[in-house]
Amino acid sequence: MAGTLLSLALTMLGLLLVTFIIGRVMPIDPVLKVVGDRATQAQYDAAYQAMGLDRPLVVQFIRYLGEVLTGDFGRSISTGQLVVDDIRRVFPATVELATLGTLIGVAIGVPLGVIAAARRGGAIDQVARVVALVGYSMPIFWLGLMGLLVFYGILGWVGGPGRQGIIYDGMVPTVTGLILVDSLIAGDWGAFRDAFSHIILPASLLGYFSLAYISRMTRSFMLEQLSAEYITTARVKGLSERAVIWRHAFRNIQIPLITVIALSFGSLLEGSVLTEIIFSWPGLGQYITKALLSGDMNAVLGGTVVVGTCFVLLNLLSDILYRVLDPRSK
Repeated sequence: MAGTLLSLALTMLGLLLVTFIIGRVMPIDPVLKVVGDRATQAQYDAAYQAMGLDRPLVVQFIRYLGEVLTGDFGRSISTGQLVVDDIRRVFPATVELATLGTLIGVAIGVPLGVIAAARRGGAIDQVARVVALVGYSMPIFWLGLMGLLVFYGILGWVGGPGRQGIIYDGMVPTVTGLILVDSLIAGDWGAFRDAFSHIILPASLLGYFSLAYISRMTRSFMLEQLSAEYITTARVKGLSERAVIWRHAFRNIQIPLITVIALSFGSLLEGSVLTEIIFSWPGLGQYITKALLSGDMNAVLGGTVVVGTCFVLLNLLSDILYRVLDPRSK
């Protein structure tokens, strides 16, 4: 466990070092973003010193490290608010979207991968391969635009861009920041249905890309198990094919599958930028993109650190679950 914690600390240190370097090599002058391009040289120099940019890089990094560890990412130039407050406001929307997308990916991808492996070379296996191939190759922005055109513009089955319709915007008290959960807590079923109609299409798109990865990995894990000797022994003993697949083979792939699902969830957290932009989803991806376009490096680095930290913690969680569920790791 001590080795895991040390690895976690070194990984976090490396993440902070990378974000610090990015903030220094970007062709954006953070001083000009604060004082404006009409400031005098004296004003520029005063702001330059106040921001600590006149100090050696090592000293600047130590200061940056201390600020991040205390949750201080500075103030956003775009919003005028503390970056940590902005992230606290927008991050739940991304978590909600990624969570629902992952649930869709797991609910469809895992059974699809298992059945494809059990019926290798059959029709379902071919469908699973095509689904995975399309999921890996199809641009998500095109699918998003087509989805809006068909399901919102033509059929009217789902809500449009945004997290809620105008009539329900701001009507649900914020408790968790997850609009579906908050509307249930408030007992507002109208707001829940409206929020669900807005989230289901972008979540389904993310879920499709998630299930493409999860189904492919599940199929690969299952094929390896189904070719093992203990599976042959179980079949010789007269066990039903259903029991062989789900009770024996699938049980042995649950541990590596946890890591796959954790990584898929992490990739949706950081990879939903285009989805959030297309659907005007007020999440962390859209926040970072807008900050980058406006040269707001405090917001960009703050959001990057949060996403990177989520990846590290998800890897740590999957490692802990691996140790708990697999007695061989002990």
